[in-house]
Order: sequence, then C-alpha cells, then structure tokens
Amino acid sequence: MWTIAEIVKGSGDPGLTLRGAIRVWNPALGVVAASVALSLIGVAAIDVSELRPDGAAAAAWLSAMALKQLAFAAIGVVAALVVALPHYRLIGYLSWPLMVVVLGLLVFLLVPFVPESIVRPRNGARSWISLGFTDVQPSELAKIAYVLVVSHYMRYRTSHRKFLGLVAPGLLTLPVVALITLQPDLGTASLFVPALFAMLLAAGARIRHLVIIVVAAALVAPATYPFLRDHQKRRFVALVRQVQGDRSGADDINFQSFTAQTLVGSGGVSGNADGRARALLHFNRLPERHNDMIFSVIVTRWGFLGGLAVMGVYLFWMVSALATAAVCRAPFGRLLVVGLSAFVAAQMVVNIGMNLGLLPIIGITLPFVSSGGSSLVTSWLMVGLILSVGLHRPRPPFREAFEFGDEDG
Repeated sequence: MWTIAEIVKGSGDPGLTLRGAIRVWNPALGVVAASVALSLIGVAAIDVSELRPDGAAAAAWLSAMALKQLAFAAIGVVAALVVALPHYRLIGYLSWPLMVVVLGLLVFLLVPFVPESIVRPRNGARSWISLGFTDVQPSELAKIAYVLVVSHYMRYRTSHRKFLGLVAPGLLTLPVVALITLQPDLGTASLFVPALFAMLLAAGARIRHLVIIVVAAALVAPATYPFLRDHQKRRFVALVRQVQGDRSGADDINFQSFTAQTLVGSGGVSGNADGRARALLHFNRLPERHNDMIFSVIVTRWGFLGGLAVMGVYLFWMVSALATAAVCRAPFGRLLVVGLSAFVAAQMVVNIGMNLGLLPIIGITLPFVSSGGSSLVTSWLMVGLILSVGLHRPRPPFREAFEFGDEDG
C-alpha cells in the first residue's frame, strides 16, 4: 500500500508518483493560451459592435453585452479548471449518463406543450431552455457528450477498420443529429459529421471507406432538398445567386451576407478607428453582429491583418490540440482531443466562410468569440478536457493507441 509521502517523493514506479502521473508542461497549455486570447478578442469585438454615446472614452467602460461575455468567460475558465483536475479516464465513465441527460433535454425542446416562458423559439428554432437568469442550449452540451461517448466506445475496438464496422459509430451519431435537426438547427447538426470522421481517422479507419461514404452522401444529398424547410431552401438558392453575381436579394435573403461582405471590405488592410468602426456597424444594421457575424466586426475594426491574426490564433489552437493528441498514448484520450478539436475547427471554418460569402449562413457561432453563454462555456469545457488529457499520463494498465498494420481489418 503506497503512502502519500511515497507517492509525492517517488517510489521508483513512475506511474505512482506525481512526477510520473502529471505533465506540468504539455502542448495543451497552448490551447489554454489561445483560448484566453480568443475570448478577450471576442469581448473586445462585441464591445466594438455597440455604438458609444458621444464623448464616451473608448477605454473607460465596456458595453453591457461585452461585460456579460466577460462574465461568461470567467465562468468558463473556472469550469475548465474543474474538468481538467480529475483524470480524463474517470470522466469517460460518465459519458453514457451524460448523453442520456443531453438526449432528454433535446427531446424536451421538441415537446409542443412546453410553455414559451421555458422554451421560446428563436428564428424559428426551438434550441434554448430558459432558466430565468440565462438560457441554456442543449445542442452545445451535446457536442461534448457525443465526443465522450464515441471516444469511449471506440477506444479498444478495431471493427471500424471494416466497412460494415462503421455502422455502429453512425448509429451513435444518428439520435443526437436527428433531434438537433428537428429543432430545426441544421447548421449545428452538420458539425457532428466532421467530428465523427476526424475520430474515425484518428482511430485508424480506412480512408477509402470514408471516401465511399462521402461520395454516396453527395449523390444522395440532392434528393433531400424537397424535405428542407422553406427558409433552408432559400439560403442555398441565395448562395447560388450570390456566386453568380446576382444582387437581386441584397435587400432580402442576401441582405446579411452582402452587408457582412461590405463591412469586411470597409476594414481594408489595417481596419478603422474605433469610432468609425462603431458607426459603420451601427448604420449598416448587420443582423446578428454579436453572434454569427462577429468575424465581420473584427475585420471592420482591425482590418485584413486583424482577421488574419485571429485565424492564426485558431491555427495555433489546433496545432497545440493535435500535439496533445499525438503525445497521448491512451486511445480514449487521443480520440477525445481529436473529436473536440474537430468541432472547433469545423465551426471556425464555417463561420468565417459565412462572413466572407463563401458558405450559406446557417447560424454557426465563432468559438470563444461569438456572444453567447452556452457556446462560450461549452468551448471552455472542451479546453478543460483537452487540458486534462495533456496533464494526466495514462494510468496502467492501458493499450497503445491505434497501431494497425496494413493486413489488419
């Protein structure tokens, strides 16, 4: 029986010492640093989106929305520390109960007789549960629960190396994606696909099998168009018209996209002064400038260089996260980091694409930056889980992570 003193001082077994169990310096610290930078950028951008009263000092105060975002960032940091302290393997045992709770919340959102004081549709979607002092978006929590469940399920399996073995991970994905789609929130639902593919690739799935699935899905996709809702169809039609140079929807369905592009162009190389940027944002009436279109705000204020810097911070975030996965020898920890990183990467790419007019506007927030408590706290919970993987070495006994020969599967 090891005593506390023996564990702290070292017993000769590196798995039973603090030095052997904890990596103080690890790549996940880069994820933490990038997340702090992005959160502060988000607070500043949200504040810029508000028009200050004449004569107000630029650095004297933050807008109410920016202060609220800063408060949620502080809550997120605390939540991340709480999640990072226990070994991530212990958190894995809670994955299935957490998924059951999340699925229950997603079903609750769709119950028609729930009063609007609790579930109030926004932009036609039933996605938020009101707690009085704040709102909770269960689909954000579903991202974490989903990655935990799939990572825990696949950690010691090899069946995904065969084509039919991909059915089980697909079935794990189906319920959560279906419930989120029914809200309807097609944008958030679509993020689960790249997360699943990233975890399958990290687990050693064969690329040719995944390519077959992608090609089959692309061939079937046009057949699903009649089943989309009217506003979803209009979004895709609007994007096609925009690509064709048709500005007939500039005052209608494409108003948000064209306005965002105009503001992005107004930023130039180095951006606008504080007051001018606020005036541009105010008088151009960009919808959802605090949330989905926050990248347009950043470029309006800090220009092309500012937008490039934000993308650079995200790149550093991703490199640090993938380095954390690479040094983790436990399959569950590696899949956990890869899945969470895929969600952040997919959201970043889609959101910036929306702001630049390259993708349809489907209501995807920019992680750590967009206004919203559920999104920000969830993003920081992801950071906490990645930090847990970086800090804690695998506890023996464990298996090496997904080393297969060409003959396997």
